[in-house]
Amino acid sequence: MQPFIAVDWGTTNRRAFRIEDGAVVATERDDRGAAAVAAGEYDAEVAGIRERLGDLPMLLAGMVGSNIGWRSVPYVAAPAGLADVAAALDRIDDRTAIVPGLSYRDGLHADVMRGEEVQLLGAIAAELVPADALLCQPGTHCKWATVEGGRIARFTTAMTGELFALLRAHGILSRQLGHPVEPGAAFLEGVAEGAKRDLAAGLFAIRARGVLGLADDAHAASFASGLLIGADTAARIEAGATVHILADPALGALYASAIGALGGTSHHIDSQAAFVAGITRIQDLVA
Repeated sequence: MQPFIAVDWGTTNRRAFRIEDGAVVATERDDRGAAAVAAGEYDAEVAGIRERLGDLPMLLAGMVGSNIGWRSVPYVAAPAGLADVAAALDRIDDRTAIVPGLSYRDGLHADVMRGEEVQLLGAIAAELVPADALLCQPGTHCKWATVEGGRIARFTTAMTGELFALLRAHGILSRQLGHPVEPGAAFLEGVAEGAKRDLAAGLFAIRARGVLGLADDAHAASFASGLLIGADTAARIEAGATVHILADPALGALYASAIGALGGTSHHIDSQAAFVAGITRIQDLVA
């Protein structure tokens, strides 16, 4: 297989990989996400990546294909697999293409993803997860995807990470949430409270617990994180569920702890290996 460059172009950050025979031989990461690059700058950005990683074909995934990126690329409707994604690549030129992302609708519920589909479907391509499975990709916007027959059948996005960041930076709880989040007793207490799915009341109780001296503010951030992750997880799983988590070890450990506390089982998947497998399969399908 001819070497190529893959770029996971998020909103804030960007990762680029030179891939040869399915393996990463060079990589770089920076803060030149889609929010930091003007529409007229993408030609130069792509040329710069090629100068550093090689004058090779390039696949771009993520927010580069959104309305804040290089150009808005239509989504592929779920259910969809890697072949569907590959067939809908948006060609910039004969050596540069943007991966389209996925959409999902079910009545009033609507959802979209850009970039995550490469990792989720890549995990299947690399046989890191079964062809029928529940996958969770935590982050600013946590993705929960049900995979059937090797294709993403449906998915839900929860703004769990963004809500925690907003609470930490603004509002009445911000002074209490400055300590690090740890997957200990306070976090698990938050998970149990979040599982009651009375999120708004549970969040205000953090304020009241501090004012009344019922809880140490040193543990407030862990409790709040557990509350949000617990509410998110309880809405997605039932006791006995198996969840495959694609995340960095620290965030993955929080979700694994919540899943276990709510009666589920989790398995951690290497998200970079999943992305490389997915983007390599797409390149192989169109080469």
